[in-house]
Amino acid sequence: MDGVKTINNKRRKVAIIVFSAIVLIGAVTLYFYLSYKATHITTDDAFVEGNIHTIASKVPGSVKMIYVKDNQPVKKGDLLLEIDPADFDVKVKEAAAGLDAEKNRLFEAEKKIEVAKRKLSEFEAAVETAKANLQLQEANLRQAERDMKRAEALFNKDAISKERYEKTKTAYEVSDAQIKAAREQLRQAEKTIETQRAVIRQIDAEKSVLQSSIRQRETILKAEQLNYGYTKVYAPSDGYVTKKSVEIGNHIQAGQPLMAVVPLDDIWIIANYKETQLKKIKPGQSVKIKVDTYPGKTFMGQVESIMAGTGAVFSLFPPENATGNYVKVVQRIPVKILLDRDTDREHILRIGMSVVPTVIVENE
Repeated sequence: MDGVKTINNKRRKVAIIVFSAIVLIGAVTLYFYLSYKATHITTDDAFVEGNIHTIASKVPGSVKMIYVKDNQPVKKGDLLLEIDPADFDVKVKEAAAGLDAEKNRLFEAEKKIEVAKRKLSEFEAAVETAKANLQLQEANLRQAERDMKRAEALFNKDAISKERYEKTKTAYEVSDAQIKAAREQLRQAEKTIETQRAVIRQIDAEKSVLQSSIRQRETILKAEQLNYGYTKVYAPSDGYVTKKSVEIGNHIQAGQPLMAVVPLDDIWIIANYKETQLKKIKPGQSVKIKVDTYPGKTFMGQVESIMAGTGAVFSLFPPENATGNYVKVVQRIPVKILLDRDTDREHILRIGMSVVPTVIVENE
């Protein structure tokens, strides 16, 4: 009986020791777990995000050549595809021919203006000559008038003959007629100047119209040249070709999506943390990132920013909390996490992948 009691006591002591050890291990494990959770904030509602450059043509046409295939890496400026440029080449040549024709017309108008201005200078010189002639005829008339008056006085006194008097009178009448002719010549010369100036103004107006037409045709030519250049579609950035939906011979429209270029060297993580987890998260903190696709690999990054609102308020139909039947729900706020430069050298991450980021914070 004593032996059985001794065995039971030993078993009880062993059980107590084992239970104490289990409690101690559990307490230590719980302590370290809580300590870890206090400094490592994790969410599984996260994914890889990045820029997607949709490739589309700016002009319609038939696809002449495609130089890339799906998932092919490309560099910025690489030629992706080419549209048949024949129609656009014709339009460029037509626009260039129209521009040359207008420039030739402008050249002819400028030549006409030069000729008209030379003629205007000649007419102005003729006016000056007519003015000088008029002044001369006016002086001759005054002299003839004085001679006639003296001859008349002498004839009345019988100092000169009637023939001489009549010659003097005739000279006066000739001078009077000559001055009228000189005045008419001056008037005609001045009228010719006004006419020539009107001609110059008319050619100047035509020149202005031609200059406007030339500017318009230059604009048309530039537009056609741009359209011709748009027949070649280039990669907007480094990246990988994806979602290619075009083949040689397809007729495409302007703005029609043809493929996409995804730059995998510029991707980031969008982690939707619960609002109750954001108390300790701050920009600049380190982040460890686990990816479902690569369970044995850890990527590193850092918190870049915290979105200014929850994801729900930016949805198509945001929740309306003023209806009187509001139910409080813990919201999620997107946190943008930038990957470290060397953490994904092989570019194995892809946009849309599910990830599990863990923000490492300081324990308060």
